[in-house]
Amino acid sequence: MCVHHRMGSSKVALLLVLLSCVELSLSASCVVDSFTVKDDFDPKRYAGKWYALQKKDPEGLFLQDNISAEYTIDDDGSMSASSKGRVTLFGFWVVCADMAAQYSVPDPTTPGKMFMNYQGLASYLSSGGDNYWVIDTDYDNYAITYACRTMKEDGSCDDGYAIIFSRNPRGLPPAIQRVVRQKQDDICMAGEFQPVLQSGAC
Repeated sequence: MCVHHRMGSSKVALLLVLLSCVELSLSASCVVDSFTVKDDFDPKRYAGKWYALQKKDPEGLFLQDNISAEYTIDDDGSMSASSKGRVTLFGFWVVCADMAAQYSVPDPTTPGKMFMNYQGLASYLSSGGDNYWVIDTDYDNYAITYACRTMKEDGSCDDGYAIIFSRNPRGLPPAIQRVVRQKQDDICMAGEFQPVLQSGAC
C-alpha cells in the first residue's frame, strides 16, 4: 500500500516538474529580446506603399481601419513614412487621420530593429516614439511589424502592438498567410489580431 502511494506521488511530482518546464519554456520564448527580426533588412526594398490587413492594438487610441503607410528613403539614407487611417475620437467622431514618422536604427548590426518617432498631423492626435521592428518581410507581398511599449518583469510584453502589412489591399495568398500565422505565434500574439477594413475611405 505504502509502495503504491510513493509511486503515485513520485509520478505527480514528475508531472509537476514537466509542467513547470513547459511553462518556463513558453514564457522564455515570449521574452521580447528573444524575438528575431528580418535579417539584413533593406529599407530601399521596403520603401513604397503598404496596406494593413490585420492588427493587434496597444492600449489607448490607435488607428482603427483603412490604414496605409507610404515609406520613403531620405537623402541621408534614413527612412520616413506618411500614414493614414480612420480613428474614432471622443467615442463618436470618426475621422481620417494623417500621421508622419521618422525612423532611426540604434544598432547598425540589426537594421530590422528601428525606433520610430511619430507625429499626428492634427492637434488632437498623439505624438511619441515606439520601437518599430520588422519581424519579417519578403518586400513584395507582406511585412510584419512589432512594437512593445511596456514590458513585464519577466521580459515578456505587457503592452504592445503589431501590424500585418500587404502590398495588395485585397489580401495575401494562402502560402504567405501560413508564414504570417507562424510569425504571429513567434511573437506570442497568435489569436490576438483583428482584420483591418480596407474600403478606400481615407
